[in-house]
Amino acid sequence: MRRARLAAAAAVAALALTGCANEGFAEQYAADADQGYVAGDGSWQELAPGERRAPVAYSGVDEYGGTISSEALAGDLVVMNFWYAACPPCRAEAADLEAVHQQYADDGVHFVGVNVYDQAPTVHSFNEEFGVTYPSILDVGDAEVRLAFSDNVPPQAIPSTLVIDREGRVAAVIRGVADPSVLGAMIDRVLDEQAE
Repeated sequence: MRRARLAAAAAVAALALTGCANEGFAEQYAADADQGYVAGDGSWQELAPGERRAPVAYSGVDEYGGTISSEALAGDLVVMNFWYAACPPCRAEAADLEAVHQQYADDGVHFVGVNVYDQAPTVHSFNEEFGVTYPSILDVGDAEVRLAFSDNVPPQAIPSTLVIDREGRVAAVIRGVADPSVLGAMIDRVLDEQAE
């Protein structure tokens, strides 16, 4: 048992050093998820309204050629996921993120991906394979969105997911795979703030 845990830990360490590399690791990652192995450092944080920093301004072109911006989404709750197609943990969480997206679509919650590595054809293929219906900003060229959120999401923490309140402030951060129940609870708490 100890040997298996050491081997899994070594695989995670190798991933951290070399980046996400192959599909086989996605299966191992999913199998080890219950053991507490996660991408990034696995931490999450929620910020009370009085603790949140200034609104973050961002803008980028999505895989369909449209523009997504903080200005266009002002006044709405946004869930933003940083990802790329070859990253096994990103692949492992894709269906869960889509399910949470569908769950909150009628509540006016917008999901936005931020793809940090791929071009539009790869994003289209990923979306088709995993059934993802929300758009992603293609941030590979100028990293403008990553830079805008660099105080909240360290560049090496992929995947990472943010919950952004109606004022455009980061209300919650998940560094690593987003557990759907944790993410849902975060969204609910920010939605409750909006109702007050």
